[in-house]
Amino acid sequence: MGEGHPECGQRLNAILERIMETGLEHALVRPVVQPATEDDLLLAHSSKHIEHIKALHEALKIQLLSDPAAYSHIDPDTWMNGNTWDACLYAVGAVLGATRAVLAGELTNAFCAVRPPGHHAERDAAMGFCFFNNVAIAAKYALELGGLSRVAVIDFDVHHGNGTEDILENDPGVLMVGFYQHPFYPYKQKIPTPANMKNLALQAFIKPEQIRDMIQETWLPELEAFEPEMIFISAGFDAHRDDDMGQLLLRESDYAWITREIKGVAKRHSKGRIVSCLEGGYNPRALALSVETHIRVLADLEHAF
Repeated sequence: MGEGHPECGQRLNAILERIMETGLEHALVRPVVQPATEDDLLLAHSSKHIEHIKALHEALKIQLLSDPAAYSHIDPDTWMNGNTWDACLYAVGAVLGATRAVLAGELTNAFCAVRPPGHHAERDAAMGFCFFNNVAIAAKYALELGGLSRVAVIDFDVHHGNGTEDILENDPGVLMVGFYQHPFYPYKQKIPTPANMKNLALQAFIKPEQIRDMIQETWLPELEAFEPEMIFISAGFDAHRDDDMGQLLLRESDYAWITREIKGVAKRHSKGRIVSCLEGGYNPRALALSVETHIRVLADLEHAF
């Protein structure tokens, strides 16, 4: 999205380098990803929104012929370049491919290291570095085409997953739980809160131990009662204490704990089925270490290597 923008390719490079330098890559399956189709996008987005983003892409291709550094600005934070449309289709395609593989029993669970992120993308709007909502599309796929009746979405990004809330609110087949710093971008919390949304608004600098207590008191009982058949995670790591995008204080050990708790619910109710998708996380080292921790718990490799 331009030089100096936090949502940059260095994020994925840091993750992949950490996976390779620790030897973790040898314990993981890395499937070939196929891009999503426009029909896939329609699971969660309006045709008007899809056509708008596609039209921006087509106009930008023409502009790039005379200006190789051209961008299309959706908002002050969210810019398209000549590769954005394809990147979006591959990001959605990765999450859908993981969903199909987990539903088929080919994978126990999956982590999708994709960008751009998606949880701010609403049914009819791109914003906050997000164009299409990777997790919401996958959740709708599981319900409408995957044969499931109940899925849970868990969002632990430092920012509120307004797009996921917009798309999935009041859907009886979905329970969304999460936390986010408040008051904080994107300032779009719905009042009253939709009945199927249990998102915790956290004050800045709250202690990680308090967050754990709140999760035990709110998320876990809701998830146990809902008995999801599959769990999707919007895995944002910008709530890390070393990430200056927010003011929450989580450590790798906290992400490990959260992942263990989610995995426990999945084992009891979801046949272990989890698809986790990268959202935020903008300090490369903190992001890489947090993702490594998250993957190790998912893959039962906490003490390996």
